[in-house]
Amino acid sequence: MAAPVAESSTMYSVSIIGASGYSGAELTRLLLHHPKVDLQELYAYSQAGKRVSDIYPSLSCNKVYKPYNGECESDIYFLALPHGEALQLVPPLLAAGKTVIDLSGDFRLKSRDEHEQFYKQLKSPGSVMTYGMAELFRDEIIRAKAISNPGCFATSIILGVAPLFTCRESEIKVRAINCTSTSGISGAGRSNKTELSFSEMSENMRAYKVGVHQHIPEIMQALGTSATSPSFDFTFTPMIGSLVRGIYSILNVQLEGPADAERIKERYREFYEQAPFVRLRDTMTEVRHVAYTNFCDIHIAHATPGGSLVIVTAIDNLLKGAAGQAVQNMNLMLGLDETTGLSF
Repeated sequence: MAAPVAESSTMYSVSIIGASGYSGAELTRLLLHHPKVDLQELYAYSQAGKRVSDIYPSLSCNKVYKPYNGECESDIYFLALPHGEALQLVPPLLAAGKTVIDLSGDFRLKSRDEHEQFYKQLKSPGSVMTYGMAELFRDEIIRAKAISNPGCFATSIILGVAPLFTCRESEIKVRAINCTSTSGISGAGRSNKTELSFSEMSENMRAYKVGVHQHIPEIMQALGTSATSPSFDFTFTPMIGSLVRGIYSILNVQLEGPADAERIKERYREFYEQAPFVRLRDTMTEVRHVAYTNFCDIHIAHATPGGSLVIVTAIDNLLKGAAGQAVQNMNLMLGLDETTGLSF
């Protein structure tokens, strides 16, 4: 576990822009019960004028969704909007000195070319914020005023292989990674698209955006390479399955030399020793082990003398893949213990 942090009695005002979607609702639930924040305003365009409890009865919150018109009254702003919208809203908030955590992909990629290639959207130079994966970039997050929260698929994959990329070159060298990740339907947001309806998705599973998913360059960037000129072969098959929440990733890794399971496990234990939300499991993990939590479970499933390694990870896409990780980042930025408000 991470060392305890001496916490002050300061309370912080927080607002959410894009509060009526699934990630926004999870943020609302977490922040309503967070001991160090006062949830001030909930902004939502499509649901403006409606009470939170009318849309999400389980939240028991009587706040009313409002349209966002550029207000800068809170200390902290979370943005849980579709890709492209935060690009216009974040700069004025930063100019006003606010702490910002964006859950979209607008500020994740350092390469404008890769952003435009994978997101099909233009963005101005310098539209990059600190990448908010605490297990890899804790010190940078602590110093930051603005965070780009990681994507859900990216979180499940990066955490599953990151320890392999921090070894000395003579120890472990990755030659290829082949990922197959299945997400719950909530990963597509509160959509009324026919292909996401119950009749289409019940007892069903399908792949999509094979080789072109927007999380590919994010994954490669976090692992120290790029999508356009990678230092190892990488393939990613995202899938959507008939479960509401969760991401289950099977990571097939090919190493340059033999894959020793015990040696690999020891490396993972050392790497995540100070990571309170990563659990290394000796037995196979499942989505239900992590549902409604901020944990990422990792299981080293198989290793061969030929260098083949199979790693399985599981996360809740709405928590560790979105809202929970965002609150974890906020805690670090405020000097709080990163687990504050996240012990379910």
